[in-house]
Amino acid sequence: MAEAAGLFPVADPAPKTPGVEGHRARMRKKLLTAGPEALLDHELLEMVLFLALPRRDTKPIARALLGRFRDFAGAVSAPEADLRAIEGLGDAGIAALRTVQAAALRLARTELREAPLLNNWSRLEAYLTAVLAREPAEQFRVLFLDTRNRLIADEAQARGTVNHTPVYPREVVKRALELHATALILVHNHPSGDPTPSRADIEMTEEVQRAAEALGIVLHDHLIVGRGAVLSFRREGLL
Repeated sequence: MAEAAGLFPVADPAPKTPGVEGHRARMRKKLLTAGPEALLDHELLEMVLFLALPRRDTKPIARALLGRFRDFAGAVSAPEADLRAIEGLGDAGIAALRTVQAAALRLARTELREAPLLNNWSRLEAYLTAVLAREPAEQFRVLFLDTRNRLIADEAQARGTVNHTPVYPREVVKRALELHATALILVHNHPSGDPTPSRADIEMTEEVQRAAEALGIVLHDHLIVGRGAVLSFRREGLL
C-alpha cells in the first residue's frame, strides 16, 4: 500500500543507461562555467529534455529532433503532431519544448515593451519572425500601441488556412478602442515563405487604414513575415 501511495520508489520503466549521469553532469558544468553559447544545438536540446525526462537518455531524442527539424528553433517551434512522431518524446518532452518556446517569446515581448517600437525595429522583426515564421497556417496579428508608440498588446486576431486569413477591420478598430490604443501595426505570415503581398493583402490594409483614421488611430505599418524575411508595406511604398 505504501508503494502504491508513492512513499517508496517504483522501478523506472525506462532506466538510465550507464554513463548518462556523468554526461549530464559534464553538460551542466559546461553551461554554468562557459555559458549557454558554449552549448551546441543538440546539447541544449538534451538539457531541456532531461529536465522533463530524468530517467531517459535524451541524446538520441535530441539527435532525432535535429534530424527532423534542422535546428534548435525548429525543434521547439515544430507542430505538436510532428513532434509526436519522434520516438521517446511524449507529452513531458513536448511540454518542455513548448515551455522553452513560450519563455523565449515572453522575454522578447517584454523587451519590446521597454521602448517605443518605431525606435526598435530590428528587435521587433526578430520577435515577429520567432512568433510567425514557422507557423503552418496564416495568422493575423495586431500590435496595439500607446501615444508614445509603446506596445500595449500583441494579439492574434484571426487564424486561417495556408494562404488565407479572414480579417474584419471593424473588429480591429473596436479592439483598439477597448485598449485605448492610438496606433496599430498589422502583422501576418505567409507560410509559403514568400512575403510578397497579395492584392487581397493590399486591399485589406487599405480598409483597416480607412477605418482606423476615421477614429483618429494611426496605422504605422503592415508587416508580412516570410521564411527569413519581413516585408514592410511602408518601406515598399504601399502605405
